[in-house]
Amino acid sequence: MSQLKIYNTLAREKQVFVPMQAGKVGMYVCGMTVYDYCHVGHARMMMAFDVIYRWLMESGYEVKYVRNITDIEDKIIKRAAENGETMSSLVNRFIQYMDEDLATLNMLPASIVPRATEHVPGMLSIIEKLEAKGLAYRSDDGDVNYAVRQFEGYGKLSGKSLDDLRAGERVDVNTGKRDPLDFVLWKAAKESEPDEAKWDSKWGRGRPGWHIECSAMSCAHLGEQFDIHGGGQDLQFPHHENEIAQSEGAFGKPMVNYWVHNGFVRVDNEKMSKSLGNFFTIRDVLKKYDPEVVRFFIVRSHYRSPLNYSDAHIDDAKGALTRLYTALAAVDLGDEQVQVDWDEAHAARFRDAMNDDFNTPLAVAEMFDLASEVNRSKSLAAARQLKALAGVLGLLYRAPQDFLRGGSGDGGMDASAIDDLIAQRAAAKKARSFAEADRIRAELTAAGIILEDKPDGTTGWRRA
Repeated sequence: MSQLKIYNTLAREKQVFVPMQAGKVGMYVCGMTVYDYCHVGHARMMMAFDVIYRWLMESGYEVKYVRNITDIEDKIIKRAAENGETMSSLVNRFIQYMDEDLATLNMLPASIVPRATEHVPGMLSIIEKLEAKGLAYRSDDGDVNYAVRQFEGYGKLSGKSLDDLRAGERVDVNTGKRDPLDFVLWKAAKESEPDEAKWDSKWGRGRPGWHIECSAMSCAHLGEQFDIHGGGQDLQFPHHENEIAQSEGAFGKPMVNYWVHNGFVRVDNEKMSKSLGNFFTIRDVLKKYDPEVVRFFIVRSHYRSPLNYSDAHIDDAKGALTRLYTALAAVDLGDEQVQVDWDEAHAARFRDAMNDDFNTPLAVAEMFDLASEVNRSKSLAAARQLKALAGVLGLLYRAPQDFLRGGSGDGGMDASAIDDLIAQRAAAKKARSFAEADRIRAELTAAGIILEDKPDGTTGWRRA
C-alpha cells in the first residue's frame, strides 16, 4: 500500500505524511472574512480542503478540521457602516449564506469553526509574549507592531528575503513603524469605529490585526504546533509568513509541519477580479449550473493547479459527469449502501493517486475506466465500486435518473416530507441529540434541500 505524500510549501517538495500523533490529524485552514457572498475562488479553496479532509478520514485518521471565520476586519467595519447595521448582524447573515453555499456544493462541515472575536484574549496573550521577547513594540500612534527584522528566518515560507522585500516596498504612510516591513498586531481604537470593534488591552482600547487572529485560533484549537495548515496561494505571503513569525516567535517551536496551498482561479485565462468584470459568486454560478456539476468541475482539477473557470469548461464537466451517471443508470443499484473494495484494481490505483498529493485527476480517471467497464458488461460490482469511489470525493450521490432528467437532487421529495424531516430535526435539537439533527440535515442536503435556520428559531428551506 502506498504512503500518503503531501506537497509541503515550506519544504518545496512532496513529503511522506507523518502526523504528530498516530492516527490523528490536526488541520487548520484560513476561512472566510464574512462581509459578502462567497465567490468562485473561495469555493475552489474550500473544495480543495474538503477533498483533503475526506481523504484523510477515508485513510483512517481522526481529523480535527478547524476552518476559522474572520469576523473583525476593516472591510467588515466599513460594510456594516455603509449598510447602517451592526457588525454582528452583517457577519451572522453572511455566515448563514456561506453555510448554505457550502452545503449546496456537498462540502462537509469543519469540525470546529471558530470566530476571531471569540479569541481576543488569546491574541493579547501572544502579543504580550512577543513584546517580552523584543519582537513587538508599541508605536507613537498607539498601534502594536511586529518587529520583522528581529525574527530570524522571516521569508522562509514564501522564499522572499528581507532585501528583496525592501527593494520592492512601497512608501509606507504609517510613520509609527520602525521599519516599513513591520506589520500590525494590535490596532489602536479610532473614534469613528463602533464599540463592538474595540477591546481593552494593556496598550489601550483597540482591535487585533488580521494575522494575529489565525495564530491565536490555531493555537487554541490545535496547539502551539500541529500537522497541516492550508489556504489559498494568495495567503502564502504575507499572511502565512506573518503567522509563522508570530507563532514561532512566541512559542519557540515550529508552528506547522505541512503547509498546503491551493492554486488560483482564472476566468477565461484572466485573473478573476471585480475591476475586469469577470467576478462570480457561488450563487451566480449556481443560478446557471447544477451544484454537482460545479463540484465535479473543481474536484477533477488538481488542487495545486490553476483552475480556469469558463462556461465551456463547466459544460465539459457536465458532459463528463453525465457519462458517469449514464453508466450507473444502466444497472439496478438498489438502495443498498455501497462500500469501496480497496483490493480491487481500480480502487488500488485510485488510492495510489490520492496518496500522491491528492491527485484527483488520476483518481477521476479510474472512475471513468470503471464507467467504461459498466457500460461494456453491465457489471453490478463495477457499478457499486464506481459509486463508492465517487462517494469518497463527494460525487454521484444522487439517483442516476434524477441527475439525467435534470432534477434538483430531491429525488421527488415533496414539501410535506421535507417539513416532516425538519420537524424531526427540531425535536432532535430540543432533545440535545445533535448527532441525529446533523444526520437529518445531511440527508436533506444530499437530497438537494438547503435548510435556512432563522433568528426566530424557525427553519425555512429551499431547493438547490
